[in-house]
Amino acid sequence: MSGPHESMSFAALRGQLQEAAATFAGGPDALEGILLGLVDDVDRAVREPLEIFPVCHHSPASATAMARRLREKQPKVVYVELCEDMAPLLSELRNCRLPVAVQAFAGDVDGFPVEWAPLSVVAPITEASAEYQAVAYALDTPGVELVLVDRSADHVFQWDSRGRAAADEASAEASAASGEPEAALHGEAVGVEIGDLRPRFAELEEHLLRHGKVRHWSEWWHQYVEVPLGAGTGDDAADHDTYRQVMFLIGSLFRRLAPGDGDRIRVDEDRERYMWTRMREHMAATGTEPADALYVCGAFHAASRVAEFGVDGSDTFTISPRTATGWQYGLIPSSHAAIEAQFGLAPGSVSIAATEWAKSLKRTRVKPFRLEGQAGTKKSGRKRAAAAPAVPAPRSGAAEDRLSGFLRRPPVLDGLDEAELLGWSVDIVRAARRNGYLASTADAIAVFETSILLAGMRDRAKPTPYDFQDAAVTCIEKDVVPGRRDVRRLVEIMMGGDRVGQVGYEALPPLARDVHDRLAPLGLKLQQRGVQRALLDMVSRPELRACSDVLWMLRRLMPHGAARPIMGERRLGERSIQESWDLAIGTHQRALIELGYEGVSIEQVLEQRLRRDAYGPRATTATVLAAVEDATLYLGSRRLADELGTHALKVLATERSVDGAPEVLRRVRALLAYYRTSEPVLPSWIESFVKTGYAHYCTLLPTAFRDEDATVGQVAAMLGFLFSMESLALSLGCDRAQLELAVAQSHPEEPSKTALLWAAQVQLGTLSRAQLRERCDALLGNPLVVPAYPRYLSGFVHALEPVPGLADVVVEAVSNAFGRLPDAVLLPWLPLLITTMRSGAAELAPLLIREAGRIFPGRLAALDAWVPPWRTPAVPPVVRRVGAEESGPRGAALLPAHPAACDAVAELLGCAGEWARPGAPAGLSGAALLAAHPAACDAVAGLLGCDGEWATEAVSPSVATAPGAALTARHPAAAKAWESLLARA
Repeated sequence: MSGPHESMSFAALRGQLQEAAATFAGGPDALEGILLGLVDDVDRAVREPLEIFPVCHHSPASATAMARRLREKQPKVVYVELCEDMAPLLSELRNCRLPVAVQAFAGDVDGFPVEWAPLSVVAPITEASAEYQAVAYALDTPGVELVLVDRSADHVFQWDSRGRAAADEASAEASAASGEPEAALHGEAVGVEIGDLRPRFAELEEHLLRHGKVRHWSEWWHQYVEVPLGAGTGDDAADHDTYRQVMFLIGSLFRRLAPGDGDRIRVDEDRERYMWTRMREHMAATGTEPADALYVCGAFHAASRVAEFGVDGSDTFTISPRTATGWQYGLIPSSHAAIEAQFGLAPGSVSIAATEWAKSLKRTRVKPFRLEGQAGTKKSGRKRAAAAPAVPAPRSGAAEDRLSGFLRRPPVLDGLDEAELLGWSVDIVRAARRNGYLASTADAIAVFETSILLAGMRDRAKPTPYDFQDAAVTCIEKDVVPGRRDVRRLVEIMMGGDRVGQVGYEALPPLARDVHDRLAPLGLKLQQRGVQRALLDMVSRPELRACSDVLWMLRRLMPHGAARPIMGERRLGERSIQESWDLAIGTHQRALIELGYEGVSIEQVLEQRLRRDAYGPRATTATVLAAVEDATLYLGSRRLADELGTHALKVLATERSVDGAPEVLRRVRALLAYYRTSEPVLPSWIESFVKTGYAHYCTLLPTAFRDEDATVGQVAAMLGFLFSMESLALSLGCDRAQLELAVAQSHPEEPSKTALLWAAQVQLGTLSRAQLRERCDALLGNPLVVPAYPRYLSGFVHALEPVPGLADVVVEAVSNAFGRLPDAVLLPWLPLLITTMRSGAAELAPLLIREAGRIFPGRLAALDAWVPPWRTPAVPPVVRRVGAEESGPRGAALLPAHPAACDAVAELLGCAGEWARPGAPAGLSGAALLAAHPAACDAVAGLLGCDGEWATEAVSPSVATAPGAALTARHPAAAKAWESLLARA
C-alpha cells in the first residue's frame, strides 16, 4: 500500500505520531498502530486518482468547500453517495421549497416480512448541505452527468437486519423531539444521509464532550470542526487540500475506534464495495476519466480499507438482485426539527447551521449553486455567468502534507462581534416579552455579559450560538415558563427557526394534484401551512357537494387534523346541507403525497384500503361490517358493499369467539335501519347474515355464558342480536326453539352473567317478573351473597341491551339495595358498584336514569309521602252500578246479603251445597256456583230483561274477600239480574 511519494508527503507526521505514542504509552503498542493507521488511511484516500470529496451532512463548512471546489474543478461526472433509484426525482427539487426529503415507499412487500410494511426510506436535503450543491451544479450545468451510486432502497432493508428496529427508533425519537409536530414529518421512515459523521464509541464521544466543555455532539462539531474549517478570507482559511485531509483524518479516527459491531461494520463495508463497484462500472461503460469526475461521500466512508476501494480496486463484490417489492418514489416536505429528530442531532443544530451557512457565504463571497426556478430563492434576471476555467485536479501522489501544519496551528481566535451579540440579546428579550416573560433591558444586558463569560469559561474568544442560548436560559427563563415555548426554543426560532419545506404542485403525485383540483371551488390556498376554515353551503352552491365528498374521504384516509369537520355530519341515510371544516392539508402534505403512492384517485385508494381491511388475515366480522358501512357512506358503492357483506358471512361462520359481538350488533342495526328506509327490499346478503348470525350466536351462547374470557357486555350483545333480529330471523325460516334450547343449556357461574340469564328467561317467558323480584330479594337477604350484589346489578344493567323493558326492575333492584342494606354493608361495595357500572355499562346508564326519573317523585317535598310502586299492594277491582244510590247493598255485596236466593238457584240446577257463613272457608260456599256456571248468570239476566252498566272500583279487603266478589266483577249483567230478582221477592 505504500508508494514512492508516501515518505515525501506524510513522513514528518508519521515521525511525530510515533514519538507521541512512545511518550504517552511508554513504547510501541496499540496506540502507535492506531495513530499510524490514521495516516495510512489519509494517504490512501489522497492518492486515489478519482478525487474523493469527504463531507459531513448539513455542515456549512462542507457545503462552502463543495461550492468552491465545483467552480474550480468543473467535473464532468459527479458521483454522489445517495440511493441510486432516487435519481429520477432530483430534477423535481426545483419545484419545491427546501428542506424536502426524497422518499422511497413500499406499501405492499414481497420478499420482506409482512410486519415490516409499509417500508419507507427518506433522504433529507437542505440548501446548506454539500449534496444539494453537487445536485444543483450537475442538473443546471450542461454536459455534466449526475450519478447516484449508493445502494438502492430495496438493499437498505435487505442488508440491514435492524431495518424495522431502525424505523421504530426513528419514530420514537421523532415523537419525543421537542413536542413539535414538524419533528414527525418523516414518520417511521429509515433515514439515509451523506456523511453520518459521529463517534460510534460512546466513551470517545463522552471524552470529547467533557474536554471540549460542551453539552452535545453538535456543539462540539461546530466549535472544533466547523469554525477551523470554515472558509475564511485571510491566511487562516483552510484550503481544499487541508479540508480534505482533515475530514479524512476524522473519518478514519471514528472508523478505527468504532466498536466491534459486526452487523453494522458489515453494512458499512458492503455500502463502500457497492459504491466503488458502481463507479467502476459507469467509468468503464462511458469512458469517463477519473480526473474528470468527483466522488462525493461521507468522510466515514472515504477512509475505507475494503479491497474494492479505488478505481484500481478488485471486482469481487457481487450485488444481490432486488426483491419483487414494488417501490414508489416521491418528494415529501421536511423540516429542521425532523432532520434533527431522525438523525439524533441536538435540537436547533440544523437551524444554527443554516444561519452559519448564510453568514459564511456573505463573509467568503462564495457563490452557491441553486437550481433554476428553485422555490424560495430569488430568480436571476440574467443568464448565469460563464464559469471560471477548470483547475486540474492534483495528480496521484502530488498532494502535500497539510495535516501537520493544521494540527500544530493554535486555535483560530475569532474576534468578538459586539454588534451581532447585542442584536441577539435585544431580539431574544423582545421575543421573550411576546411570549409572556417579564423580560427587560436589564435582562438583555445580562444575556450579553453572561454570553461573554460562558465563552471565556469554555476557552472561546467569541460566544457561539450555544453559549448565547445557555446565557438566555439562565438570565430570562428563571423558574417559570409562562407560554407555550421556553427560552431555548425561542433562541432556536430567532436563529432561523424550524424551517419547513414544501413540495410544489408540479412535483406532487397525480392523486395529490387531483385533490387540489377538486377542492379548488373552496377558494383556499391548500398548500399553505396552518389551519384554514372552509364554509360549504350546498343549497346555494350545489357544486360544493363534490368538495364535501372529497373532504369526508380525506378525513377517513388522512391523519387527524388534516380535515376536521366543525359543523355537519355524515351518517347512513343522512347528508348535511351546510358544513364547516378546518383544513390543514398543507401541514399534512406528506400524508397526502403518500396516498399518491397507493393509487391515482382517493376513491381508488379508499376502495383498496377497505378491501385490505376486510380480506386481511386479522379481519373480524366487525371490521368487515365497518368496511361495508364505509363503502356505503363514502363511496356510495352498492357493488362493493354487497361484495364485502357477502365476505362478512364467511368471516362470521369461522369465528369461535364473541369478542366482536357488541360492534357487530351496533353495525348490523345501523345497516338494517338504512336499508329499510332507503331500499325497496333488503339486500340478500344482510338477510343471509341475520339468518346465519341467529344460528351462529345460538350455538355459541351456552359456551359464552361459561367462558371466563367472555365479558358480560359481549354476552349481552349476543342476546341483543338474537332478540332484536328475532322477528326477521323467524320470517326467514329460523326456529325459535333453538334459542330457547340455548338459554336452557346455559349455566353461568359469574354473578353478572347469572343476572343476564335471568333477564333472557324473562324475555322468553320462562321466568315471570314476580319470580325475578323474589330472586333479587333472596340475594339481598343472604349475607353471603350481598358482597357480590354489585355484579348482579351489573348484569341487570347490561340486560337492558337485549331486554330494555326490564328498566323498572333494575331500578327496583338498586333501590331495594339502598333501602335495605345498612351503611356498614352498603358503603364498602358502593365504590365497586359505581366503577363496575361506569366501566361496563356507561352507554346504558341514560336508559336507567330516565326510568328512575319516571318512577321517583320530581320534588323533594313529595318524597316523604311517596310509596314505591313495587311496595303498593295489588288490590283486585269490584263492580258497582253506574248512577246507583249509595245506600243499600251494591254489586258484589248483594250475594252475601241474600244467601237463600243463591241456594235456591243451586238446587234448581242440581248443585247441592251449603252457603259459607262469615268465617267459613270461601271455597265451600254455594256462591262458587256462579263461578262454575257464568253462562247461567247471563241467561238469568237475559230472561229477566235486566241490563245496565257497571264500573270497577277498589273495595275494602273485607268486601273483596266475599265468596262471589270475583264472579260479579266478571259478569256484571248477571249480578244486576240477581239483584232485580231478589228485589221482586
